[in-house]
This record gives sequence, C-alpha cells and structure tokens, in this order.
Amino acid sequence: MRLSRPALLAGFAALVAFAVPAAAEAPANPQPKVIYLHAGRLLDQPGKPPRGASTVVITDGVVTSVSDGTLPAPAGAGTVELGDAFVLPGLTDMHVHLFSDGDPMRERLEASTRDREDAAYLAAQHARQTLEAGFTTVRDLGGPPRGIRALRDAINAGELPGPTIINAGQMISVSGGHGDNGGLNEESYGAFAPHDYNNLCNGADDCRRAVREQIRLGALVIKFAATGGVLSNVAGGLGQQMTDEEMKALIETAHSFGRKVAAHSHAAAGTMAAVNAGVDTIDHGTFLDEPTIKAMIAHGTWLVPTMLAPETAVAQARSGLFPPAILPKAEAAGAAERKSHELAIKMGVKIAFGTDTGVSRHGDNAREFALMVRAGMTPMAAIAAATVNAAEALGRNDSVGRIAPGMPADIIAVHGDPLSDVTRLEHVDFVMKHGAVVKQVP
Repeated sequence: MRLSRPALLAGFAALVAFAVPAAAEAPANPQPKVIYLHAGRLLDQPGKPPRGASTVVITDGVVTSVSDGTLPAPAGAGTVELGDAFVLPGLTDMHVHLFSDGDPMRERLEASTRDREDAAYLAAQHARQTLEAGFTTVRDLGGPPRGIRALRDAINAGELPGPTIINAGQMISVSGGHGDNGGLNEESYGAFAPHDYNNLCNGADDCRRAVREQIRLGALVIKFAATGGVLSNVAGGLGQQMTDEEMKALIETAHSFGRKVAAHSHAAAGTMAAVNAGVDTIDHGTFLDEPTIKAMIAHGTWLVPTMLAPETAVAQARSGLFPPAILPKAEAAGAAERKSHELAIKMGVKIAFGTDTGVSRHGDNAREFALMVRAGMTPMAAIAAATVNAAEALGRNDSVGRIAPGMPADIIAVHGDPLSDVTRLEHVDFVMKHGAVVKQVP
C-alpha cells in the first residue's frame, strides 16, 4: 500500500513528536556530575614515570584531581572501576583522512556512484572507529572542506561519536601536483575535479588566495603539497613541486590567520624549502638527510613520520590496487622511509605521532607505535609523541595529551603494560571522551 503525501507528513510529524519529548524545565541549580575513576596504574603525564593505583576525579567532563591510591567515591558520585588496567591520556593522530576508507580499489570503483552524502556517512563511521581505537583527537589533513567541517561540528555538539577534529579541508597544491586530479581523461577530470574547493594555486599571490579559500571553508589548519606524492596518479616522482616563494607566501598567510601549517613532503629539497619557509610540521619526511634534519632542529619543526603509510602503499601497489604510475613511487618511498626516520630519531628531531590513516584502515592507527619503536624510539617516547608532543605541535597543551586538573577527561585504558610492549595499544579496552564512557570491554 502506498501512503499519500499528507499521510506521510503526518506520520513523520508523529515520529518527531515521539522521538523529541517536550523539554522539561531545567532545575534551578543542577548538580554537577562527578565520577571517580580508579586505575591500576596511571601514566597521567607521558614522559614521566607512571603512578601506581590512582584515582582520577572528573566533574562535568573535566578532570578536577589526580590522587594516589583508590579513594572511595562520596554519595552521589559515579565510579568507573578499571581494576589493574593501565590508564593513560587519550591518543592523538596528527595525520588522518576520515573521508578515505583505506580500500583504494573500492574507492576507484565506487567513485562515480558515491554522492557526498555517502561519503559523509562513511566518514562518520571512520570517526567512531578511530575514537574506539583510543584516539580522542585527530588532525584531518585532506577531505571535502564542507564535509569535514560538518563532521567536526556534529561531534563537538555531541550529536555523533568521534574524536575532536582539527581539520585542514583540501590540501593546497600547484596545478598538476600531488593535490590535483592527475591521470584522468577530460570528461572525468571535469566531473571529479573539486572546483568549489579552490585548492590549486600557481604563484605566490595565488597561493595566498588558496589559503584564504580553505579558511573560508572552515579549515583550522592548512596543509600543502611541497613535493610530489605517492598516491597521486602522476608519474612525476616525489621531488619538490611548489616553489620556495609559493611556500613562503602560503605559510605567512596561514600564520597571519592563526593557523598552523603542515607540509606533505617526501624529497629532501622540498622538505628543506618548507622548513626554511617556516612550516610547523613536516608530514612523511621520507627522504631526510643530515642537513635537512639539522635545519628542522634549528627551526623547531616537528616531524610526523607516518611510517604505516608507505608500508601499506607498497603492499597495495604491488597487488595491483593502484594505477601503474604509483608503483615506482611507492617502492622508492618504502625503501627510504625507515632509514630516514631512524636518522631523524637518532639526531633528536621533535616527533609527533601520525599515521596517514585512510591509506591504511581506520581503527588500525595504533599499529604505528611498533614501527616507531622499530625505528629507534622507546615505548615511552612513542606514547609521548601521541600525547604531550602532539599537544605541543597542535598548540593545545591546555586540552590534549595529559590527565591533569583542568583538562578535558579524555582517558583510555589497556590491559598489560604498553611501556614494555607498545603493541598493547593496538587493543584498547576503555575509552572516555570529555568524561563520557564510549567504550568499555569487561
């Protein structure tokens, strides 16, 4: 039986009335929500030794005290009993793509049938998976600007589960560069090129415009392609693509708007140019050498290694999931990244955790920790990279990376000791974001 339009509208109105009850009068003096969280061990300040049994008191989603021992909760307070679990701050991933799904063949096959609404639904799923993996904050470095802004705001409003998002919108690129839709025929380029994103620029003044366009669309951070990229369908290698003058104009404009800047960069020349232009983070840094690393240390530039990405890309390219132009670039990046990152760690460059998830699958972010340890970091240093270091790189020391009075209660827990076996972080048992429990495995 087909219902008439008036009947459908009446049914919808009844459904809305049922789902959204009339707002009750708010009490004059609402009581604060207090939670006593009991931890077996607590790494409240990564980089410092962990504490033993501890009690974290949370009031209305904010940590109000951290104490040694298991303190009894007073009447009216809730409790979270984590037994002998190892508790630490929520993790931060400095490089994700929530609108990409880590399955390149499926993305290519479905590109002509997916609407923006489909992409938004998938991104919301990825956000939930990321949060449940223990990552309570992410920096999203490339996706539909309006879509990622909407997802960010819906999560902040409590309408969807997901991490706090610091979003870049679309990556800024020169024409024909890593952020352009190369390798498509004329009809496909016209259909798929994101004309409304205005992310392509040529010349210093045009790159200033491109930065302003992304900020207009809601970007909280700016990302640009200093060099070629592995996954762009352009057989142009991984060398410098944006000129020194374009980089300088772009970074100065972003900084004037209070935005930090991330450079997608592989080849050493492009990395050196970005560092000299004042970039805040070098993401990937695949072909680093001693002069470039020394320049990064001198400028205080952060490295976000994304070691998981080249390993994933090489495996995908070898299995035929990408066009032919991508395979040699993936092979070159995969062969170089481990040696480069080992050198950077040994020389003491500042490291913040990032994965480039969206190349790999969402929810697998913590696999990066083992790769960081393999490259020479201690488990504590790797955890610090995903907490206190990431907070500093973001400029958010007051809200990310620690469990301390005045901080949002972003807290995770695992069984076992991640300081002796960092792969424990690949299986997070408990996640709290802003005082609300979003995952708890018995």
